[in-house]
Amino acid sequence: MDALVTLASDPAVWAALGALIAMEVVLGIDNLIFISILTNKLPAHQRSKGRRIGIGLALVLRLALLGTVAVIVKLTAPVFSVLGHAFSWRDLILIAGGLFLVWKATKEIHHKVDPDPGPDLFDGGRAAANFGSVIVQILLLDLVFSVDSIITAVGMTEHLPVMVIAVIVAVLTMLLAADPLARFIENNPTIVMLALGFLLMIGGTLIAEGFGVHVPKGYIYAAMAFSALVEALNMLSRRKAS
Repeated sequence: MDALVTLASDPAVWAALGALIAMEVVLGIDNLIFISILTNKLPAHQRSKGRRIGIGLALVLRLALLGTVAVIVKLTAPVFSVLGHAFSWRDLILIAGGLFLVWKATKEIHHKVDPDPGPDLFDGGRAAANFGSVIVQILLLDLVFSVDSIITAVGMTEHLPVMVIAVIVAVLTMLLAADPLARFIENNPTIVMLALGFLLMIGGTLIAEGFGVHVPKGYIYAAMAFSALVEALNMLSRRKAS
């Protein structure tokens, strides 16, 4: 208790908490876009439930990983090398998650461009999304984003209570934004393609990070913000023209 009081009275801790909350919320945007796109493929009565479960899983995973911070830190230690480049478990998780995101976004773009492509590489064999398969896909990406999120948190502060508060606030923000964002994406078809483009870019960034190529997050989010602004102007233009 005394330790918590000491932390609460330290301005540096409050500054770290504010910065970490902002970072966790920004990192949660990627996760939320993916959840929104996937759950919008479900029947209408299952979408909100799917989003709540997906975001709940994100919270559980993040808190569980915080409980094993010592293990998470070790994920950045090299486990093997290829052609002189060392790979850690974090690198492998980011590469696998990035490949999955690129595959998923490419598949969705393929079906948006050609709604009736026939049996091909991207055909899963089922016409409608299955609730269980959607939750499994969300869980897989939740794991990737959670590992990245917690490693970021560990790098920004050494105080576990600060990490826990930041993660909870960020996930609650995701929960509040989930339904409005999903409805907005569903009601604006061009936004779906833009969001899928974001997922492709995020997937590519995860793969690059896994191979040791650091891409500043500011560049990624600046590009996303600029694209969103252009699309907002296009939407205003279409509404005035109609």
